[in-house]
Amino acid sequence: MKRTVPFLAVFILLMSCNQPQPIDTKAEGEKLMQVSRDWSKTVAGNDIEKIMSYWADDAEFFDNHEGKRLKGKAEIRKMVEESLKIPGFKISWEPESVSVSASGDMGYLVERNEISIPDSAGNPMIMRGTVVTIWKKDAAGNWKNVLEAGMDDAKQ
Repeated sequence: MKRTVPFLAVFILLMSCNQPQPIDTKAEGEKLMQVSRDWSKTVAGNDIEKIMSYWADDAEFFDNHEGKRLKGKAEIRKMVEESLKIPGFKISWEPESVSVSASGDMGYLVERNEISIPDSAGNPMIMRGTVVTIWKKDAAGNWKNVLEAGMDDAKQ
């Protein structure tokens, strides 16, 4: 019995040291915002593989222009490839706010985007809107976009 008490005390002490450290959600949020900014810059380079690397395999995309719900990377890839083939097509965005879960493995961004696409006469037509993107970390700890949904600004 005398040996059991010290052993139990050491065991309890060791177990309390193994508690996970709290996540700095503010720092994780800043990292996530930077990932989004990097992704926006990547899109300008038209490298389809790099662009697609930001999406999770099971991602979903709600396309408010076409009224479609795209499921999975293959469907999203097709949409991205078709968009990049349009002469004069440009898209960019900037995150406005972020929220990261206490566990640090999920988060969402509210972002402002701008899409430029030529009209029938070839003149750039600018569309602006707000997008919500939901992100989660993959097994390697990288942020991946799992869902995107947006809406265009009201026409004036």
